[in-house]
Amino acid sequence: MSDAVRVAARPSRRLRRDGWWPWLFVAPLMLGVTVFYLWPILQTAWYSFTTFGVFGGTTFSGTDNYRELLTDPTLYRSLGNTLLYTAIVLLNIPIAVYLASLLNLPGLRFAAFYRVLYFLPYVAMPTAVAMVWRIIFNGDFGILNWVLGLVGIDGPYWISTPGAAIVAVAVVGVWSSLGFSLIVLFAGMKNVPPELYEAAQLDGASRRRQFRSVTVPLLTPSISFLAVVTVIAGFQLFDLLYAILGTTNPALPRSMSLVYYFYRAGFVDNDKGLAAATAMGILVLVALATLVQFRLQKRWVHGG
Repeated sequence: MSDAVRVAARPSRRLRRDGWWPWLFVAPLMLGVTVFYLWPILQTAWYSFTTFGVFGGTTFSGTDNYRELLTDPTLYRSLGNTLLYTAIVLLNIPIAVYLASLLNLPGLRFAAFYRVLYFLPYVAMPTAVAMVWRIIFNGDFGILNWVLGLVGIDGPYWISTPGAAIVAVAVVGVWSSLGFSLIVLFAGMKNVPPELYEAAQLDGASRRRQFRSVTVPLLTPSISFLAVVTVIAGFQLFDLLYAILGTTNPALPRSMSLVYYFYRAGFVDNDKGLAAATAMGILVLVALATLVQFRLQKRWVHGG
């Protein structure tokens, strides 16, 4: 028997030798993925082609829900708000890279305390965070407008003004996501060989030059991971927006996200077919955005 045939025969022999034991260990995971992920996706895809009756039951309606979805101006406004929120929240990554490099300086006192301090907003309850920021953004007695008033700026009603409301929510998103980004970047910095910094110092590189030429390039795998996670989280914006703006806010119709649009269609207007079509649209957009990022990261990620 030739070497090629012998190598090709090994997998089949291994499968016969292992028997059903590998499948037994994988089965619980596959069952969970099927029940809680694959089946709901398939069910939602089917519901997106149906119309729900007032008293229950579904009727096949073809692509009516998708036509209604694509001709609704509110959808495109919600998509624009979601993209704007995601773009602003992505700013937390360069901020976190800079802060992580500062907190990783040798000899920094109370470094562990600062790390815990930055991580606390990430683990705080979204409702509690929203209540605090609603007070900060209050147009009448909020601390933000009070500070702006000290320099002669008349601040707007942040969370009740169209355009300003989604930016205000994005600022909270940046603040609350810094902790997670810092933890990921700290882990990435552990993999940077200290010899590279020593070599850079021998070559006369300043700390700023070391940051640009050593730290940032070697952190690109972590930065890429954070970019993917942040974009996915940005497309899922709902709880923070709902908690800060509420349901009676006059700016809400012009500040909705895609998930809030889905919530309104399915749970306020009771149009579950349209809501299912919206959910499938969000799934496709997230998949496309993730695919694009995976393709682009080959050009700028070092060591990934």
